[in-house]
Amino acid sequence: MNLRELESFNAFMTYGSVTKAAQAMNISQPMVSRLLNSFEKSVGFALFNRKRNQLSPTTEALQFHTTVLRSLNSLREIETQARAIANEQLGSIRIAAQPIYVDTYLLDVVAKFKRAHPNVSVSIADTGLEGMLDMVTTRQCDLGIGITLDLQDPNMEVMPLAQCRAVCLMPCNHRLAGFETIDIDLLRGESFVELSIGSPLRTKIDYIFQIAGWPRKIAVEARTIRTISRLVERNVGIAVIDPFATLLVDEEKVVARPLTPAIEWDVALFRSSGELSAVERSFLSFLRAELPDLRKAGCVL
Repeated sequence: MNLRELESFNAFMTYGSVTKAAQAMNISQPMVSRLLNSFEKSVGFALFNRKRNQLSPTTEALQFHTTVLRSLNSLREIETQARAIANEQLGSIRIAAQPIYVDTYLLDVVAKFKRAHPNVSVSIADTGLEGMLDMVTTRQCDLGIGITLDLQDPNMEVMPLAQCRAVCLMPCNHRLAGFETIDIDLLRGESFVELSIGSPLRTKIDYIFQIAGWPRKIAVEARTIRTISRLVERNVGIAVIDPFATLLVDEEKVVARPLTPAIEWDVALFRSSGELSAVERSFLSFLRAELPDLRKAGCVL
């Protein structure tokens, strides 16, 4: 197998047809068909079901696509590193982070870091906690930024940056907006906008309410805190959420209040074992330098 065959297989799996794969690769349909046939022979198992001159992926193809995509990403990383050397860039850093930190914390950090290191290339991937941990352990990224809530991973080096405490996010005209602190029992009967089931923060929140002994009415579940914040702005419900969400909302529409009992965790830097490179050490210093401003904004303790 060769690179062109890998690219044709990825294009077919991504776009769903030979025609669209050919358009994406800017080659003819017969050429894509030949590449796919050659690739299928080289792997030694059926990648496609054929019916009336139409191809559809087998179960094995769907499974194998993940491996192919990882390999292509590695090859692209090699190309990026080669270009960096050719362009006299002094290094690179790959960051994986949960979306809330990509949307807030990292924006100013990366901007300031790039002003200080214009010749260092920066790559940012936003992903859930599980995805971020996988990228760190498989060395698809250099550093990860995320929460430590109930995290136990002996293969991961965790460097806490700051402590966070969940807040209750609600519209400004909500009946509880005038309270300085929101006791959990005051939330009985409210409609909630929540992170999807499986999120570590959602799991912790569920546990707190189970201890309280009453069920929540979940109006909407969403994958990202940005979406949840926008829904709270639109009076869909309230949210128990990461305090970084306050950086995403319109302060004229939404208020955030501390919650009791407190739900706390650390925002941390995640990495595999080994010494930090000079570029990584510099990036860590910029992460720490941003904390005083985040503390003033109420995002960290």
